[in-house]
Amino acid sequence: MQTHTATAEKTAYQPTDAPASSAQVQSTAPGGMRVIRRNGKVTGFEPEKISIAVTKAFLAVEGGSAAASSRIRERVAAITEQVLAAVTRNQHGGGTIHIEDIQDQVELALMRNGEHKIARSYVLYREARARERAEAEAAQPAAPKTELRMTRDDGSLVPVDTARMRTLVVEACEGLTGVNAEAVLDAAMRDIYDEIPESQLAQALVMAARTRIEEEPNYSYVSARLLLDALRHEALTFLDAPETRPTHEAMTGLYADYFRSYIHRAAELELVDPKLCLFDLDQLGKALLPERDLQFDYLGLQTLYDRYFIHKDKVRFELPQAFFMRVAMGLAINEIEREARAIEFYKLLSSFDFMSSTPTLFNSGTLRPQLSSCYLTNVPDDLDGIFGAIKDNALLSKFAGGLGN
Repeated sequence: MQTHTATAEKTAYQPTDAPASSAQVQSTAPGGMRVIRRNGKVTGFEPEKISIAVTKAFLAVEGGSAAASSRIRERVAAITEQVLAAVTRNQHGGGTIHIEDIQDQVELALMRNGEHKIARSYVLYREARARERAEAEAAQPAAPKTELRMTRDDGSLVPVDTARMRTLVVEACEGLTGVNAEAVLDAAMRDIYDEIPESQLAQALVMAARTRIEEEPNYSYVSARLLLDALRHEALTFLDAPETRPTHEAMTGLYADYFRSYIHRAAELELVDPKLCLFDLDQLGKALLPERDLQFDYLGLQTLYDRYFIHKDKVRFELPQAFFMRVAMGLAINEIEREARAIEFYKLLSSFDFMSSTPTLFNSGTLRPQLSSCYLTNVPDDLDGIFGAIKDNALLSKFAGGLGN
């Protein structure tokens, strides 16, 4: 039996007829997603290959005649959908994934579905192929190492700055227990390919840390700190700053200048109240505490980015400490000692000891400073009253008011 299994395994991974359900999984694949091969080349993501691989894993154990079994087809379809969901979970807008990560998900899906013999056969096959590749590489002269390049936002190509990547990861891991900067960097480097877009390079670092959150919660802070690098680049590029890719340490000396530019640009775009420009922005800029950017975990920072930060044409140019100061300025706008009160409010908010409600965070300091959270209203029992209440609810809800009727 063992001899038969080994023989089946050796032949079953050769090209076979496409299994049922391959068309089904194709329809769920995200647009623009690509796969990084072991040789560093990048190819299109083909979901049907997952189905083929799972089918071959079953046939390697159960024999070629099992291809006609409806049970096998149903199991293959279910496992394929699970693998596809896992590998595309964070890739809705496109992106890249390494082929080894896809194969890891196949192993996990087989195990989770109780297909332990199939999973074992699949693992043994991967190990055998890895040995074959290693032997083939050892028999050939070493190829000259090519330098990876990055495609900047303006389309120009520059070498990937691995020294800067290391600096970012080391900064992100500083002061945290249970995290490994080298492991994050190695994982990120595996997902980098030649001419990678600048935005995807930043994403590779974030994802390298984010995938480790389940094994160590502190990687959530590492992920957030790496995400900050992308946020700084987006904001500073929008504001035409001289330096658009500062590390956290470098940003410490730039935050005050950035803050001044941010307030003036936001007022110019009618996104904040022009009265904010009348504050002593130098005093407020000096009061900012850049180190508090490091307090965020990944979910918290991503939520602020997605829902709260001021933006123009979907470009966010409000960084975390500017966000808290903008809210504090709106709260202090009518105070006699407004700078002192704004700094006081800012320090409280940015410490996370107290957090204002969503309407305040959304609207404070803007042209529509609706700061209240909840409204309780009555709905008259007639046609005009009912539709008038609907209009009132719509206007209140537009600026984040909670409703009760």
